[in-house]
Formats: sequence, C-alpha cells, structure tokens
Amino acid sequence: MAVNLRRPILIGGIGLSFSLWLLESLHHSVVQVGEWTVLGVIGAGAAAWWLQQGTPKIKPTPTLALLDRQTVEKALAEAETMIGHLEAETQNLDANSQAAIKGVCQTMGERGNQLKAELDRQEIRLAVTGGKAAGKTTLIQALKSAMPQLQPITFTETPALFAGTDSGTTAQKNALELAIASDLVLFVITGDLTEPECQTLQQLTSAGVRTILLWNKQDQYLPEERATVLQQQQFRIKEILNSGDVMAISASPVPVKVRQHQPDGSVKEWQEVPAPEINSLTSRLCQILAEDAQKLVFASTLRAAGALKLEAKTALNRIRRDRAMPAIEQYQWIAAAAAFANPVPALDLLATGAIASQLVVDLGAIYQQKFSLQQAQAIATTMATFMLKLGLVELSTKTISTVLKSNAITFVAGGAIQGVSAAYLTRIAGVSLIEYFQAQDVAVPVSDEKPLNFDKLGKTLQSVFQQNQQAAFLQSFVKQVASRLTPQTAE
Repeated sequence: MAVNLRRPILIGGIGLSFSLWLLESLHHSVVQVGEWTVLGVIGAGAAAWWLQQGTPKIKPTPTLALLDRQTVEKALAEAETMIGHLEAETQNLDANSQAAIKGVCQTMGERGNQLKAELDRQEIRLAVTGGKAAGKTTLIQALKSAMPQLQPITFTETPALFAGTDSGTTAQKNALELAIASDLVLFVITGDLTEPECQTLQQLTSAGVRTILLWNKQDQYLPEERATVLQQQQFRIKEILNSGDVMAISASPVPVKVRQHQPDGSVKEWQEVPAPEINSLTSRLCQILAEDAQKLVFASTLRAAGALKLEAKTALNRIRRDRAMPAIEQYQWIAAAAAFANPVPALDLLATGAIASQLVVDLGAIYQQKFSLQQAQAIATTMATFMLKLGLVELSTKTISTVLKSNAITFVAGGAIQGVSAAYLTRIAGVSLIEYFQAQDVAVPVSDEKPLNFDKLGKTLQSVFQQNQQAAFLQSFVKQVASRLTPQTAE
C-alpha cells in the first residue's frame, strides 16, 4: 500500500523541521536556538503520542435472574452487525480473498439465524463432565431412568478432563467447549476437590454456565466422613457456587453382601446392588427446570451469540491489521530518515511528531475511526506525555545505542541512534494504536460523546513497548533500519 505524501500534517511537520534546521545553520543566535528548542519540545509531545493500545475483553454473561429475551436478541443483532462489517471489508481485498471471506460471512449468517430459532427451544441440553472414571456414563443412565419426563432433556457426556497428555489437552478443550455450549452442566468429582477441578469449575461459572457440582461415589466413604467432606467442598467453593448446587450422590453404589439364613439351617449369600442415591440431584434438577428452563436456553444462546460476534471481530481485525502494518512500516522509514538527516535532536522530534499525527489519521481511517487534524494532534501530544513519563524514549535510546555498538555500526553514531529510535517508536506507536482500536466496539466510533480512553491507551502503550523489547527483535530491527539509512556500512 503506497503512502500518500500529500498530507498536511506530515508534509507540514517535516517541512517545518527542515526549515528550522536550515535557519539554524544560517543563524547562531542563542535566542533563536531557544525558540527552536521550544518548538522541538512541542514536537516531542506530538512524537510520543503514537504508542498505545487496549486488550479485547469479552463481556461477562448477565446473571440468570437478570437475563431476558431482549438481552439475547440485542446480542444477536450485534453479532449480525459485526458480520456485516466483516463483509463490507472485503472491498479492500483481492478477488480470491473476497470470495473466501464472503463464504465465511454466509456461514456465520446461517449460524446467527439458527441461534434466533434457539430462543424458542424447549429441549434442555445437559452436559455431564469430569475426570476419567468419575462415573459420568453411569450417572447419565441413572438420570434417564429416574428423571420424570416433565421436560425433554438431551444428555451429552464430554471427554474426560485432566488426562495430562497431548491428546488429553485436546480432549479437555473439547470438553469445555461442549460444556459451555450446554444449558446446564453436571460437574462430577469422586473425592476432595482438587485444584485443577476448582480451576475448571471457575472457568465454567465465569463463562455464565449454570453448573452443579456432584461428589459421586460417596458410598465409598464411612457414613461419619460424608457430611464433613461435603461441607468442606461447599465451603471451598462458596464464592463460586451456592451450597444448594453442591451435593453428594452415588450413581452406582458398591454392591452389598446379603446373607440369608434358610429354614434348614443353611446360609445363602449373594451380592445385591443398591439403587442409585440420586434423589437429591433429581429433585434439584426438577426445581431448576421448573423455574429457569427458558432462562437457561437464553443464557446458552447469549454465549453462542457472543462467541459468533468475537469470531467475526477477530477475522475483521486480522484483515485490518494486514492493511495497517504496511502503512506503519512506511511511516517508520520516513521517521527514521527525517531523524537521521536532522542534526538537531529537538527538530527530529518535531518531524517525527508530525509523522505520528498523520499516522493516527491513516490508521483511524482503516479502523473506521475518523480523526480531524486537531484530534490527531491531541492524541499525538497525549502519547508523548505517556512516553516521557514512562521513560520509554530514554530507555529505547539507550537500548538501541547498545545494540548499535554491539554490531560495530560506527557511522554517524548520533544520527543513527536518533534515526533507529524514531523508526522504533513509530512502529511501537502504530502497533499500540492497532491494539487499542481492535479492543474497541466496532459499532461505536470515536466521537465527542465517546472519546478515546487515554488511560487504556497509556496501558496499551506500555504493554506493547514491553512486548517489543526482546533482544532478538531489537537486533533484527536495528540492523534493518541501519541498512536503510546507510546501506554501505551495514554488515
């Protein structure tokens, strides 16, 4: 993507910096130098702007009591809107990519229509999950026999959790996906709650999945131990589940030896299998289905709508990032050349500040966030403040200087350091802005009513800077920029 150089901020800023340098070479007045320094400081504010971003976050699922049909329909509409944004972005792609993305959008649209139909679903999808040999299959069989057919229920047994192997990791991922897609989950354990089990339970409840924790095989404990173990489990997860959703059962009790004395004095013995001890569970399930069946369906549909929206947004962000990165790379070369050519550090900052402002405008256009010149300059100035306060300019300069020396690059040391630093900070700025835009709601552009969140922008800047401080990346980047500035001295 070619950079359009007919841009007032970019040309004006670079032109002003070179004009000031020319004046400085003709006049050596201390007063003039002071004035230029002030202008340079203003430019520094603009230069620092660029570094910032935000991290995408999934909105938490509303509690079941507050969930209604309108909330779910709104989420489905948002997913449909995001799919529309993704399809609209295909105009910037080649023919093959356009066809591929349109196919993806069609599939997503069909999934959205299916979710709309889900709102009137009467069948409850119940998933049973837990570790290996926890008794999941036996429990499903017992429930099918014992549950009154007041409401249709589809039972799904997930793959075993906590296998601890590569295949087990895949199985655990699949198990969580199945559980989160269900309306209700029965989480089966066979003893004291372990840390992995507690973490998985936290994942499910954090995703908004109605979950019941079942301590199976309680009959293998002494009667006096059972109450104590159950109380310990309820206490440990009291912040995650209500005590009423933590219960002890025996889906397949241990056979009991029965001895019967016969009239003739002989003794007859046999093994008798007690009936499953699941009455507390069936009573709880009947209560939940009677009170919250429709809301359970709403909740699972809401999660699916959120996942669909996130999938579309991820694809949209990938396309836009592919468009934005070439622009960032070209601006970093412009910033490097401007800083390398200007012998006065303050004027370097003035030039790169103008580049940063123009970069804000161009990246904003890609992400459908249209900024005026004044808004772009304000963002650049704010970013400069963040960079200076965090010490990123000084830190990057020292680090790059060390890398230059370690690579025996001795040409015009000062200009090289300034040029590479300007390119590096420009790149950090652009990537930070990309990350910030990707975290925002695509349907809500920046405006006077919805301005940029500069606090998040500052945190994003710091995060991106830290991620790009790896030695391998800096070595490669410094060599690349240095070779462009003075190809004849590159190693």
